[in-house]
This record gives sequence, C-alpha cells and structure tokens, in this order.
Amino acid sequence: MTRSVYDIPVKTIDGTETTLNQYQGKVLLVVNVASKCGLTPQYEGLQKLYDDKKAEGLEILGFPANNFLEQEPGSEAEIQEFCSVNYKVDFPLFAKISVAGEDKHPLYTTLTQAVPERIGEGPWWKDLVDYGLTPNQPPEVLWNFEKFLINKNGEVVARFAPDITADDPRIVDAVNAELAK
Repeated sequence: MTRSVYDIPVKTIDGTETTLNQYQGKVLLVVNVASKCGLTPQYEGLQKLYDDKKAEGLEILGFPANNFLEQEPGSEAEIQEFCSVNYKVDFPLFAKISVAGEDKHPLYTTLTQAVPERIGEGPWWKDLVDYGLTPNQPPEVLWNFEKFLINKNGEVVARFAPDITADDPRIVDAVNAELAK
C-alpha cells in the first residue's frame, strides 16, 4: 500500500519537524521550486493561484530542491527571503529536499509512484535535450516546478510537467474540480 502523504515527516522552511497532516481535507498543489531557474518566475503565478483559491481550500506547498543544475543553492533563510522579497510568496515553504535520484525524499517517492506520468509533457523536454542535458525519464521528476495535485482525501490525482504554469487551464480546471468535490 502506498504511504499517505499526510504521514511523511517533512520540515518547514524554518526547520520545524512536521507532517502534512495539518492539510487533511484541503486540496494540495505540491511543487518543487528553485530560485535560480528559468522557470522561477512561476512563483508569481503560483502565488496568484494561491491568493485566488486559498479561501476555497487550496494549499500550495513549495519544496525547494537543488537537484537540477544546482539551481537552488541557497540556505532555507535565503530561499525564504528570496521568495518573499521577489514574489511576495506567502504559501507554505518547506526545507530543501531532494526530489530525484538515490537520495529522493520519501514524499517525492510517494508522489512519483502514485502518478508516474506527467500531463503536458512537451516542449520543455526538447528544450532540455537541446541544452545538452539528459532529462529524467518518468516516473522521476523532470525539472524544477513540476506540480502534483492531491485531493482532499490525500490521493495524488494529477501531475503536471514543469513548464505547465499555474494559470494553465489544465491546472486551474483540475484544481477547481477537486475543490468542488
């Protein structure tokens, strides 16, 4: 049986040990984030989606990760300051974790096992290849800003490729559908 996302130990960005248990009954969008990535401006759209849907029960949870070209080199304090100052982020951020490879955090093992394929696989994959990189094959996380949608029961119901932005109808419609349940 797949482990519940609610039971997996995580740390908040200030280092407090916790779990995602406090988010039971809410719709979650879990995103691996990075401060020095070409996709970093997605913080703006994620914050807007959070502002628009928080009152309806959406929580966006940001997990900084340094797995891809070391695009999240900062400390937790530096990450938090960067997000606050540059993007006015006030959705929950967590301590830096690994989202791919041998040292992948148990949360991301659970997420990628639950939904191995991404929605929107497309141009970003080719862009990575054109840059001379070897993209991770599913079920591994492809890059920063991959998004996992979790329903109110804690089930992973969708996974979106990194270049699918928070205002994309595929994400907005999926979030709205889960909030309506």
